[in-house]
Amino acid sequence: MARLEITDRQPYGTFGAGDYVRLDGTVHGELAPDEAGIPDLDKAERTPDGKVAYAARIILFIPSDPAAGNGALLVDVPNRGNAYANALYNSPRTRPMQSGNLEPGTGFLEDRGYAVAEVYWELGRGADLPAFTDGDGKRRFVEGVGFAIVRDAADFLAHAAADSAGTRNPLTGAINRTIGTGKSQDGRFLKTFLLHGFNVVQGRRVFDGLHVFVSGAGLLPILQSGTGPHSSGDKTPNFADPEFPGVNDGPLTIGEIVKTVEARGEVSPKMMLLNSTVDYASLRASLGRTGAHGTADLPLPANVRMYDVAGASHVTVVKSESCSLPPGRLDWVPVARATLQRLDGWVARNAPPPATRLMPLQPAPGDPNVLQAPRALAEAVVQVPQRDADGNPIGGVRLPDIAVPLGVHGGQNAPLTQFTCSLVGAYQPFARNSDGNDTGRPSLAERYSNQQDYENRVRAAARTAQVEGFLLPADVAVIVNAAAETPLFGHHGETAPPR
Repeated sequence: MARLEITDRQPYGTFGAGDYVRLDGTVHGELAPDEAGIPDLDKAERTPDGKVAYAARIILFIPSDPAAGNGALLVDVPNRGNAYANALYNSPRTRPMQSGNLEPGTGFLEDRGYAVAEVYWELGRGADLPAFTDGDGKRRFVEGVGFAIVRDAADFLAHAAADSAGTRNPLTGAINRTIGTGKSQDGRFLKTFLLHGFNVVQGRRVFDGLHVFVSGAGLLPILQSGTGPHSSGDKTPNFADPEFPGVNDGPLTIGEIVKTVEARGEVSPKMMLLNSTVDYASLRASLGRTGAHGTADLPLPANVRMYDVAGASHVTVVKSESCSLPPGRLDWVPVARATLQRLDGWVARNAPPPATRLMPLQPAPGDPNVLQAPRALAEAVVQVPQRDADGNPIGGVRLPDIAVPLGVHGGQNAPLTQFTCSLVGAYQPFARNSDGNDTGRPSLAERYSNQQDYENRVRAAARTAQVEGFLLPADVAVIVNAAAETPLFGHHGETAPPR
Protein backbone atom coordinates (compact mmCIF):
# COMPACT_ATOMS: atom_id res chain seq x y z
CA MET A 1 0.00 0.00 0.00
CA ALA A 2 1.42 3.37 -0.99
CA ARG A 3 -0.60 5.90 0.99
CA LEU A 4 -3.25 6.28 3.71
CA GLU A 5 -5.33 9.43 3.34
CA ILE A 6 -7.46 10.27 6.40
CA THR A 7 -10.17 12.80 5.50
CA ASP A 8 -12.27 12.86 8.68
CA ARG A 9 -11.73 12.19 12.38
CA GLN A 10 -14.63 12.07 14.86
CA PRO A 11 -15.07 10.92 18.47
CA TYR A 12 -16.74 7.50 18.57
CA GLY A 13 -17.50 7.12 22.28
CA THR A 14 -16.10 6.07 25.63
CA PHE A 15 -15.85 2.36 26.34
CA GLY A 16 -14.21 -0.12 28.67
CA ALA A 17 -10.89 0.38 26.89
CA GLY A 18 -11.20 4.17 26.95
CA ASP A 19 -12.06 6.77 24.33
CA TYR A 20 -12.39 5.69 20.69
CA VAL A 21 -12.20 7.67 17.47
CA ARG A 22 -13.56 7.01 14.01
CA LEU A 23 -11.24 7.76 11.09
CA ASP A 24 -12.61 7.88 7.54
CA GLY A 25 -10.34 7.89 4.54
CA THR A 26 -8.91 6.21 1.48
CA VAL A 27 -6.13 3.72 0.95
CA HIS A 28 -4.09 4.22 -2.21
CA GLY A 29 -1.94 1.42 -3.53
CA GLU A 30 0.26 0.45 -6.45
CA LEU A 31 0.90 -3.05 -7.75
CA ALA A 32 3.51 -4.42 -10.12
CA PRO A 33 1.67 -5.39 -13.33
CA ASP A 34 3.20 -8.87 -13.24
CA GLU A 35 2.02 -9.64 -9.70
CA ALA A 36 1.04 -13.29 -9.58
CA GLY A 37 -2.49 -14.40 -8.94
CA ILE A 38 -4.48 -11.46 -10.34
CA PRO A 39 -5.77 -12.17 -13.87
CA ASP A 40 -5.55 -9.31 -16.39
CA LEU A 41 -3.52 -7.06 -14.10
CA ASP A 42 -0.90 -6.80 -16.82
CA LYS A 43 -3.53 -5.32 -19.17
CA ALA A 44 -4.56 -2.52 -16.80
CA GLU A 45 -3.68 1.11 -17.28
CA ARG A 46 -0.33 2.14 -15.75
CA THR A 47 0.89 5.01 -13.66
CA PRO A 48 3.81 7.09 -15.00
CA ASP A 49 6.23 4.79 -13.16
CA GLY A 50 4.73 1.66 -14.72
CA LYS A 51 2.61 0.50 -11.77
CA VAL A 52 -1.09 -0.33 -11.55
CA ALA A 53 -2.97 1.88 -9.10
CA TYR A 54 -6.03 1.31 -6.92
CA ALA A 55 -7.90 3.28 -4.28
CA ALA A 56 -10.48 2.15 -1.73
CA ARG A 57 -12.53 3.47 1.15
CA ILE A 58 -11.39 2.64 4.69
CA ILE A 59 -12.95 3.30 8.08
CA LEU A 60 -11.06 2.79 11.34
CA PHE A 61 -12.52 2.53 14.84
CA ILE A 62 -9.52 2.70 17.15
CA PRO A 63 -8.60 3.78 20.67
CA SER A 64 -7.66 7.44 20.95
CA ASP A 65 -4.58 6.14 22.73
CA PRO A 66 -3.53 3.14 20.59
CA ALA A 67 -1.65 1.70 23.56
CA ALA A 68 -5.00 1.29 25.37
CA GLY A 69 -6.09 -1.40 22.91
CA ASN A 70 -5.72 -5.13 23.37
CA GLY A 71 -3.17 -5.53 20.56
CA ALA A 72 -5.62 -7.12 18.13
CA LEU A 73 -6.59 -5.65 14.78
CA LEU A 74 -9.95 -6.90 13.50
CA VAL A 75 -10.23 -6.42 9.74
CA ASP A 76 -13.82 -6.62 8.53
CA VAL A 77 -14.53 -7.32 4.87
CA PRO A 78 -17.67 -5.35 3.93
CA ASN A 79 -20.51 -7.20 2.22
CA ARG A 80 -21.79 -5.52 -0.94
CA GLY A 81 -20.46 -2.23 0.37
CA ASN A 82 -21.91 -2.70 3.85
CA ALA A 83 -19.69 -2.95 6.92
CA TYR A 84 -20.56 -5.95 9.06
CA ALA A 85 -18.43 -5.94 12.22
CA ASN A 86 -20.91 -4.03 14.37
CA ALA A 87 -23.82 -6.22 13.29
CA LEU A 88 -21.78 -9.36 13.99
CA TYR A 89 -20.39 -8.41 17.39
CA ASN A 90 -22.07 -5.26 18.77
CA SER A 91 -25.72 -6.04 18.10
CA PRO A 92 -28.13 -5.91 21.07
CA ARG A 93 -30.70 -8.62 21.82
CA THR A 94 -34.15 -8.25 20.14
CA ARG A 95 -32.98 -5.34 17.96
CA PRO A 96 -30.53 -6.89 15.49
CA MET A 97 -28.21 -4.44 13.79
CA GLN A 98 -28.13 -4.84 10.03
CA SER A 99 -25.12 -4.76 7.72
CA GLY A 100 -23.95 -1.23 7.04
CA ASN A 101 -24.64 -0.04 10.58
CA LEU A 102 -21.66 1.96 11.83
CA GLU A 103 -23.09 2.80 15.26
CA PRO A 104 -21.32 1.23 18.26
CA GLY A 105 -24.37 -0.66 19.56
CA THR A 106 -23.38 -2.56 22.71
CA GLY A 107 -19.76 -1.49 22.29
CA PHE A 108 -18.53 -5.05 22.79
CA LEU A 109 -15.53 -4.68 20.47
CA GLU A 110 -14.50 -1.35 21.93
CA ASP A 111 -14.97 -2.45 25.53
CA ARG A 112 -12.44 -5.18 24.86
CA GLY A 113 -9.94 -2.97 23.09
CA TYR A 114 -10.12 -4.22 19.51
CA ALA A 115 -8.96 -1.92 16.73
CA VAL A 116 -11.42 -2.35 13.87
CA ALA A 117 -10.76 -1.67 10.18
CA GLU A 118 -13.47 -1.69 7.52
CA VAL A 119 -11.62 -2.19 4.23
CA TYR A 120 -13.76 -1.78 1.13
CA TRP A 121 -12.76 -3.92 -1.82
CA GLU A 122 -15.71 -4.39 -4.13
CA LEU A 123 -16.35 -3.12 -7.64
CA GLY A 124 -19.05 -0.45 -7.53
CA ARG A 125 -19.05 -0.32 -3.73
CA GLY A 126 -16.17 1.66 -2.34
CA ALA A 127 -13.21 0.47 -4.42
CA ASP A 128 -11.68 2.21 -7.44
CA LEU A 129 -10.23 -0.77 -9.32
CA PRO A 130 -7.78 -0.70 -12.24
CA ALA A 131 -9.34 -1.20 -15.65
CA PHE A 132 -8.60 -1.77 -19.33
CA THR A 133 -10.47 -1.83 -22.62
CA ASP A 134 -10.83 -5.27 -24.17
CA GLY A 135 -10.77 -6.23 -27.86
CA ASP A 136 -14.48 -5.57 -28.18
CA GLY A 137 -14.14 -2.06 -26.82
CA LYS A 138 -15.66 -2.92 -23.44
CA ARG A 139 -14.35 -1.39 -20.26
CA ARG A 140 -13.29 -4.16 -17.85
CA PHE A 141 -12.27 -3.91 -14.21
CA VAL A 142 -9.61 -6.12 -12.64
CA GLU A 143 -11.69 -7.40 -9.75
CA GLY A 144 -9.00 -9.62 -8.24
CA VAL A 145 -7.31 -6.45 -7.00
CA GLY A 146 -9.93 -6.55 -4.22
CA PHE A 147 -7.83 -9.25 -2.56
CA ALA A 148 -4.70 -7.10 -2.82
CA ILE A 149 -6.53 -4.12 -1.28
CA VAL A 150 -7.47 -6.06 1.85
CA ARG A 151 -4.04 -7.69 2.04
CA ASP A 152 -2.09 -4.46 1.72
CA ALA A 153 -4.28 -2.42 4.07
CA ALA A 154 -4.21 -5.09 6.79
CA ASP A 155 -0.46 -5.53 6.50
CA PHE A 156 0.16 -1.76 6.61
CA LEU A 157 -1.97 -1.24 9.72
CA ALA A 158 -0.32 -4.12 11.53
CA HIS A 159 3.32 -3.54 10.59
CA ALA A 160 4.14 -0.18 8.98
CA ALA A 161 5.34 2.91 10.80
CA ALA A 162 4.31 5.29 8.02
CA ASP A 163 3.20 5.29 4.39
CA SER A 164 5.31 6.28 1.38
CA ALA A 165 4.40 9.94 1.89
CA GLY A 166 5.51 9.87 5.51
CA THR A 167 2.01 9.84 6.98
CA ARG A 168 2.14 8.02 10.29
CA ASN A 169 0.20 4.77 10.66
CA PRO A 170 -2.39 5.56 13.39
CA LEU A 171 -1.85 2.07 14.85
CA THR A 172 1.92 1.94 14.66
CA GLY A 173 3.39 -0.18 17.43
CA ALA A 174 -0.02 -1.09 18.84
CA ILE A 175 -0.83 -4.29 16.91
CA ASN A 176 0.61 -7.75 17.55
CA ARG A 177 -2.03 -9.94 15.88
CA THR A 178 -4.56 -9.56 13.08
CA ILE A 179 -7.89 -11.32 12.65
CA GLY A 180 -9.99 -11.22 9.49
CA THR A 181 -13.76 -11.44 9.75
CA GLY A 182 -16.38 -11.85 7.06
CA LYS A 183 -19.99 -12.99 6.76
CA SER A 184 -21.60 -14.85 3.85
CA GLN A 185 -20.15 -13.37 0.64
CA ASP A 186 -17.17 -12.16 2.62
CA GLY A 187 -16.58 -15.42 4.40
CA ARG A 188 -16.13 -16.81 0.90
CA PHE A 189 -13.89 -13.81 0.17
CA LEU A 190 -11.61 -14.80 3.05
CA LYS A 191 -11.48 -18.48 2.06
CA THR A 192 -10.63 -17.53 -1.54
CA PHE A 193 -8.10 -14.95 -0.31
CA LEU A 194 -6.35 -17.70 1.64
CA LEU A 195 -6.54 -20.30 -1.14
CA HIS A 196 -4.89 -18.06 -3.72
CA GLY A 197 -1.94 -16.92 -1.65
CA PHE A 198 -2.97 -13.43 -0.58
CA ASN A 199 -2.36 -14.12 3.11
CA VAL A 200 1.39 -13.56 2.74
CA VAL A 201 3.33 -10.31 2.23
CA GLN A 202 7.12 -10.46 2.01
CA GLY A 203 7.08 -13.69 3.99
CA ARG A 204 4.78 -12.27 6.68
CA ARG A 205 1.38 -13.74 7.40
CA VAL A 206 -1.40 -11.17 6.98
CA PHE A 207 -4.15 -12.78 9.07
CA ASP A 208 -3.24 -14.81 12.13
CA GLY A 209 -6.88 -15.80 12.57
CA LEU A 210 -10.04 -15.90 10.45
CA HIS A 211 -13.59 -15.68 11.80
CA VAL A 212 -15.83 -16.88 8.96
CA PHE A 213 -19.62 -16.73 9.22
CA VAL A 214 -22.36 -18.52 7.24
CA SER A 215 -20.26 -18.83 4.08
CA GLY A 216 -21.76 -22.14 2.93
CA ALA A 217 -19.49 -24.15 0.66
CA GLY A 218 -17.17 -22.77 -1.97
CA LEU A 219 -15.51 -19.57 -3.05
CA LEU A 220 -15.91 -16.02 -4.36
CA PRO A 221 -15.50 -15.62 -8.15
CA ILE A 222 -13.68 -12.28 -8.42
CA LEU A 223 -10.44 -13.53 -9.95
CA GLN A 224 -11.70 -12.26 -13.29
CA SER A 225 -12.37 -8.96 -14.99
CA GLY A 226 -15.96 -7.79 -15.10
CA THR A 227 -17.81 -4.98 -16.81
CA GLY A 228 -19.69 -3.94 -13.68
CA PRO A 229 -21.44 -1.98 -12.41
CA HIS A 230 -21.13 -4.44 -9.52
CA SER A 231 -18.83 -7.25 -8.52
CA SER A 232 -18.77 -10.69 -10.14
CA GLY A 233 -19.13 -11.98 -6.58
CA ASP A 234 -22.42 -10.16 -6.05
CA LYS A 235 -24.67 -13.18 -6.64
CA THR A 236 -24.79 -16.72 -5.33
CA PRO A 237 -26.57 -19.93 -6.35
CA ASN A 238 -30.15 -19.76 -5.09
CA PHE A 239 -33.56 -21.31 -5.68
CA ALA A 240 -34.18 -18.99 -8.64
CA ASP A 241 -30.72 -19.63 -10.15
CA PRO A 242 -29.37 -22.93 -8.79
CA GLU A 243 -26.66 -23.24 -11.46
CA PHE A 244 -25.03 -19.85 -10.86
CA PRO A 245 -21.33 -20.49 -11.57
CA GLY A 246 -18.15 -19.77 -9.70
CA VAL A 247 -19.25 -20.38 -6.12
CA ASN A 248 -19.54 -24.16 -5.81
CA ASP A 249 -17.12 -24.87 -8.65
CA GLY A 250 -13.79 -24.84 -6.79
CA PRO A 251 -12.71 -26.35 -3.48
CA LEU A 252 -15.75 -26.77 -1.27
CA THR A 253 -14.15 -27.62 2.07
CA ILE A 254 -11.76 -25.75 4.29
CA GLY A 255 -9.61 -28.88 4.48
CA GLU A 256 -8.94 -28.73 0.74
CA ILE A 257 -8.01 -25.06 1.05
CA VAL A 258 -5.65 -25.61 3.98
CA LYS A 259 -3.97 -28.51 2.18
CA THR A 260 -3.23 -26.25 -0.80
CA VAL A 261 -1.94 -23.46 1.42
CA GLU A 262 0.38 -25.72 3.40
CA ALA A 263 1.67 -27.37 0.22
CA ARG A 264 3.04 -23.93 -0.71
CA GLY A 265 4.92 -23.83 2.59
CA GLU A 266 2.64 -21.29 4.23
CA VAL A 267 1.44 -21.47 7.83
CA SER A 268 -2.35 -21.31 7.79
CA PRO A 269 -4.16 -19.01 10.21
CA LYS A 270 -6.26 -20.38 13.03
CA MET A 271 -9.86 -20.43 11.84
CA MET A 272 -13.39 -20.67 13.16
CA LEU A 273 -16.21 -21.28 10.68
CA LEU A 274 -19.80 -20.81 11.86
CA ASN A 275 -22.86 -22.15 10.02
CA SER A 276 -26.52 -21.41 10.57
CA THR A 277 -29.26 -24.02 10.31
CA VAL A 278 -30.84 -22.25 7.34
CA ASP A 279 -27.52 -22.39 5.46
CA TYR A 280 -27.90 -26.13 5.05
CA ALA A 281 -31.19 -25.93 3.17
CA SER A 282 -30.57 -22.67 1.31
CA LEU A 283 -26.81 -22.50 0.71
CA ARG A 284 -25.60 -26.14 0.43
CA ALA A 285 -23.59 -25.77 3.64
CA SER A 286 -23.26 -29.55 3.99
CA LEU A 287 -20.92 -29.59 1.00
CA GLY A 288 -18.51 -27.56 3.13
CA ARG A 289 -18.29 -30.64 5.37
CA THR A 290 -18.43 -33.48 2.83
CA GLY A 291 -17.03 -32.00 -0.35
CA ALA A 292 -18.42 -33.05 -3.71
CA HIS A 293 -18.78 -36.77 -2.99
CA GLY A 294 -21.09 -38.71 -0.70
CA THR A 295 -22.34 -37.93 2.79
CA ALA A 296 -19.36 -38.52 5.10
CA ASP A 297 -17.78 -35.54 6.86
CA LEU A 298 -14.18 -34.98 5.85
CA PRO A 299 -11.68 -34.42 8.68
CA LEU A 300 -10.96 -30.83 9.67
CA PRO A 301 -7.37 -29.57 9.91
CA ALA A 302 -5.95 -28.98 13.38
CA ASN A 303 -6.05 -25.20 12.84
CA VAL A 304 -9.82 -25.18 12.15
CA ARG A 305 -12.92 -25.33 14.31
CA MET A 306 -16.43 -25.47 12.85
CA TYR A 307 -19.60 -24.64 14.75
CA ASP A 308 -23.22 -25.10 13.71
CA VAL A 309 -25.57 -22.73 15.55
CA ALA A 310 -28.70 -24.83 15.99
CA GLY A 311 -31.87 -23.02 14.94
CA ALA A 312 -30.11 -19.94 13.57
CA SER A 313 -30.99 -18.11 10.37
CA HIS A 314 -28.48 -16.78 7.86
CA VAL A 315 -29.65 -13.26 8.70
CA THR A 316 -31.77 -12.10 11.63
CA VAL A 317 -34.40 -9.43 11.05
CA VAL A 318 -37.34 -8.16 13.08
CA LYS A 319 -39.81 -8.50 10.22
CA SER A 320 -39.92 -9.54 6.59
CA GLU A 321 -43.31 -8.64 5.24
CA SER A 322 -42.85 -10.28 1.84
CA CYS A 323 -42.33 -13.75 3.37
CA SER A 324 -45.11 -16.17 4.25
CA LEU A 325 -43.98 -16.93 7.82
CA PRO A 326 -42.50 -14.86 10.63
CA PRO A 327 -38.70 -14.66 10.16
CA GLY A 328 -36.26 -16.57 12.33
CA ARG A 329 -35.63 -14.84 15.64
CA LEU A 330 -32.81 -16.76 17.31
CA ASP A 331 -30.15 -14.23 18.29
CA TRP A 332 -26.77 -15.86 17.57
CA VAL A 333 -24.64 -12.72 17.99
CA PRO A 334 -23.69 -13.90 21.52
CA VAL A 335 -22.04 -16.92 19.88
CA ALA A 336 -20.14 -14.56 17.57
CA ARG A 337 -18.89 -12.60 20.57
CA ALA A 338 -17.87 -15.65 22.56
CA THR A 339 -16.10 -17.37 19.67
CA LEU A 340 -14.24 -14.17 18.75
CA GLN A 341 -12.86 -14.05 22.27
CA ARG A 342 -11.90 -17.71 22.08
CA LEU A 343 -10.33 -17.24 18.62
CA ASP A 344 -8.34 -14.27 19.90
CA GLY A 345 -7.12 -16.31 22.86
CA TRP A 346 -6.19 -19.16 20.51
CA VAL A 347 -4.21 -16.77 18.31
CA ALA A 348 -2.60 -14.74 21.09
CA ARG A 349 -1.88 -17.41 23.71
CA ASN A 350 -2.64 -20.73 22.00
CA ALA A 351 -5.46 -21.16 24.53
CA PRO A 352 -7.51 -24.20 23.46
CA PRO A 353 -10.80 -23.22 21.78
CA PRO A 354 -14.05 -25.19 22.08
CA ALA A 355 -14.07 -28.40 20.08
CA THR A 356 -15.90 -28.48 16.77
CA ARG A 357 -19.66 -28.76 17.36
CA LEU A 358 -21.84 -29.85 14.44
CA MET A 359 -25.42 -30.90 13.84
CA PRO A 360 -26.00 -34.45 12.56
CA LEU A 361 -27.25 -34.44 8.98
CA GLN A 362 -29.50 -36.45 6.72
CA PRO A 363 -29.65 -36.51 2.92
CA ALA A 364 -32.43 -34.46 1.32
CA PRO A 365 -32.56 -35.67 -2.31
CA GLY A 366 -35.36 -34.14 -4.31
CA ASP A 367 -36.69 -32.03 -1.43
CA PRO A 368 -38.10 -28.85 -3.05
CA ASN A 369 -37.35 -26.88 0.13
CA VAL A 370 -33.63 -27.68 -0.20
CA LEU A 371 -31.26 -26.14 -2.74
CA GLN A 372 -29.93 -29.25 -4.44
CA ALA A 373 -26.40 -29.70 -5.72
CA PRO A 374 -25.61 -28.16 -9.10
CA ARG A 375 -25.62 -30.48 -12.09
CA ALA A 376 -21.84 -30.09 -12.40
CA LEU A 377 -21.39 -31.93 -9.07
CA ALA A 378 -22.93 -35.23 -10.07
CA GLU A 379 -21.81 -37.09 -6.91
CA ALA A 380 -22.55 -34.34 -4.39
CA VAL A 381 -25.33 -34.94 -1.86
CA VAL A 382 -26.88 -31.96 -0.12
CA GLN A 383 -27.85 -32.76 3.46
CA VAL A 384 -29.88 -30.95 6.10
CA PRO A 385 -29.91 -31.09 9.92
CA GLN A 386 -31.81 -33.84 11.66
CA ARG A 387 -34.69 -32.55 13.81
CA ASP A 388 -36.47 -33.60 16.97
CA ALA A 389 -40.18 -34.28 17.39
CA ASP A 390 -40.91 -30.54 17.67
CA GLY A 391 -39.06 -29.77 14.44
CA ASN A 392 -36.05 -28.13 16.07
CA PRO A 393 -32.55 -29.22 14.95
CA ILE A 394 -30.57 -31.52 17.19
CA GLY A 395 -26.88 -31.20 18.03
CA GLY A 396 -24.71 -28.18 17.28
CA VAL A 397 -24.19 -25.14 19.49
CA ARG A 398 -27.37 -24.98 21.56
CA LEU A 399 -28.40 -21.60 22.88
CA PRO A 400 -31.19 -21.50 25.49
CA ASP A 401 -33.64 -20.62 22.70
CA ILE A 402 -33.16 -24.18 21.42
CA ALA A 403 -32.42 -25.98 24.68
CA VAL A 404 -35.53 -24.45 26.30
CA PRO A 405 -37.66 -23.64 23.26
CA LEU A 406 -40.72 -21.46 22.91
CA GLY A 407 -41.19 -22.48 19.29
CA VAL A 408 -39.63 -24.05 16.22
CA HIS A 409 -36.51 -22.35 14.91
CA GLY A 410 -34.64 -22.52 11.62
CA GLY A 411 -37.34 -23.70 9.24
CA GLN A 412 -37.63 -22.63 5.62
CA ASN A 413 -39.70 -19.61 4.67
CA ALA A 414 -41.53 -18.87 1.44
CA PRO A 415 -41.36 -17.97 -1.32
CA LEU A 416 -37.95 -19.60 -1.57
CA THR A 417 -37.35 -18.02 -4.95
CA GLN A 418 -37.17 -14.69 -3.12
CA PHE A 419 -33.61 -14.72 -1.86
CA THR A 420 -34.39 -12.82 1.33
CA CYS A 421 -37.03 -15.35 2.41
CA SER A 422 -34.67 -18.26 1.81
CA LEU A 423 -32.13 -16.67 4.18
CA VAL A 424 -34.24 -15.30 7.05
CA GLY A 425 -35.76 -18.71 7.74
CA ALA A 426 -38.87 -19.04 9.88
CA TYR A 427 -40.00 -19.11 13.49
CA GLN A 428 -43.23 -20.81 14.56
CA PRO A 429 -44.19 -20.30 18.24
CA PHE A 430 -45.70 -23.07 20.31
CA ALA A 431 -49.28 -22.66 21.48
CA ARG A 432 -49.58 -21.19 24.99
CA ASN A 433 -51.98 -23.86 26.18
CA SER A 434 -53.89 -26.85 24.88
CA ASP A 435 -57.02 -24.88 23.93
CA GLY A 436 -57.27 -24.96 20.15
CA ASN A 437 -53.77 -26.39 19.81
CA ASP A 438 -53.95 -28.46 16.64
CA THR A 439 -50.22 -28.37 15.84
CA GLY A 440 -49.49 -31.83 17.23
CA ARG A 441 -46.81 -30.28 19.46
CA PRO A 442 -47.12 -29.82 23.23
CA SER A 443 -48.14 -26.36 24.34
CA LEU A 444 -46.03 -24.15 26.61
CA ALA A 445 -48.30 -25.04 29.54
CA GLU A 446 -47.56 -28.72 28.90
CA ARG A 447 -43.80 -28.15 28.63
CA TYR A 448 -43.19 -25.90 31.64
CA SER A 449 -44.95 -26.28 34.97
CA ASN A 450 -44.80 -22.55 35.66
CA GLN A 451 -42.81 -19.40 34.97
CA GLN A 452 -40.15 -20.30 37.52
CA ASP A 453 -39.64 -23.70 35.87
CA TYR A 454 -39.02 -22.00 32.51
CA GLU A 455 -36.62 -19.43 33.99
CA ASN A 456 -34.66 -22.09 35.86
CA ARG A 457 -34.23 -24.15 32.71
CA VAL A 458 -33.04 -21.11 30.75
CA ARG A 459 -30.59 -20.27 33.51
CA ALA A 460 -29.16 -23.78 33.47
CA ALA A 461 -28.94 -23.89 29.66
CA ALA A 462 -27.22 -20.50 29.54
CA ARG A 463 -24.61 -21.53 32.10
CA THR A 464 -23.99 -24.77 30.22
CA ALA A 465 -23.34 -22.79 27.02
CA GLN A 466 -20.96 -20.53 28.98
CA VAL A 467 -19.00 -23.49 30.34
CA GLU A 468 -18.77 -24.92 26.82
CA GLY A 469 -17.31 -21.62 25.55
CA PHE A 470 -20.22 -20.36 23.47
CA LEU A 471 -21.58 -17.63 25.76
CA LEU A 472 -19.85 -14.90 27.73
CA PRO A 473 -20.99 -14.06 31.27
CA ALA A 474 -22.50 -10.72 30.18
CA ASP A 475 -24.66 -12.47 27.59
CA VAL A 476 -25.73 -15.10 30.11
CA ALA A 477 -27.04 -12.27 32.29
CA VAL A 478 -28.93 -10.71 29.37
CA ILE A 479 -30.50 -14.01 28.33
CA VAL A 480 -31.58 -14.91 31.87
CA ASN A 481 -33.02 -11.43 32.33
CA ALA A 482 -34.96 -11.77 29.05
CA ALA A 483 -36.45 -15.07 30.24
CA ALA A 484 -37.62 -13.38 33.44
CA GLU A 485 -39.25 -10.67 31.32
CA THR A 486 -41.09 -13.20 29.12
CA PRO A 487 -44.42 -14.12 30.76
CA LEU A 488 -45.44 -17.52 29.39
CA PHE A 489 -48.78 -17.82 31.17
CA GLY A 490 -50.19 -14.32 31.03
CA HIS A 491 -48.80 -11.06 32.37
CA HIS A 492 -46.60 -10.78 35.43
CA GLY A 493 -48.54 -9.54 38.44
CA GLU A 494 -48.22 -5.92 39.47
CA THR A 495 -45.61 -5.37 42.11
CA ALA A 496 -45.99 -3.10 45.10
CA PRO A 497 -44.20 0.23 44.87
CA PRO A 498 -40.81 0.38 46.60
CA ARG A 499 -40.77 1.67 50.16
